Amino acid sequence: MGLILTLTSLTVYCQDNTQNDTSVNLIVNGKNAYYQKTVKVDSNIMESMIYLRSLEFMAAKNFQQTYGYEQEGKLICTTSQDLNTNNIYIGDDGDDVDQYTVQFAITIDMKNKKYRYTINNVVFFRPTESGNRRLTLYDMNVKATNTQSKRVAKDAKKVIDSFEKYLSGLTSELYLAIEHKSPVDSTKF
Repeated sequence: MGLILTLTSLTVYCQDNTQNDTSVNLIVNGKNAYYQKTVKVDSNIMESMIYLRSLEFMAAKNFQQTYGYEQEGKLICTTSQDLNTNNIYIGDDGDDVDQYTVQFAITIDMKNKKYRYTINNVVFFRPTESGNRRLTLYDMNVKATNTQSKRVAKDAKKVIDSFEKYLSGLTSELYLAIEHKSPVDSTKF
């Protein structure tokens, strides 16, 4: 069975019929907002291999390594990504483009044949007439849950949904890279 990614449930079914729920859930603790999830590795991959494959994956995605210590089982990478809130963007002149830039850090902790990723220090940069407006994930979440202005809440929710869609794809690709289940790693010709 090949790789199937359903965007409605965001569940990835791998070649050996195992499944990995790639949904991302926002955690708000005081004024700190982040995403975190623990993933059990399906095979007998040791922590050193999780570390190496995570490092290779992050390098392939052009993430900057800010900390890495294999013996501790910890890897921290940062990135800045230009994303678009429009669900369907082909690149034609008439397409609606609602771009934003997001910076964040991803920490991967590994132990007991599991890894936990934490996506934090998320900062959104929204273009305005006078420059970029800077909003943290917490600020954006406050705007998304704003009951006073439905327009502001809808706009903020659109950005968060777009970012979470990106994260779902990123974390499912990370899982496949760690498990070596992506089509590139297939031993079948």
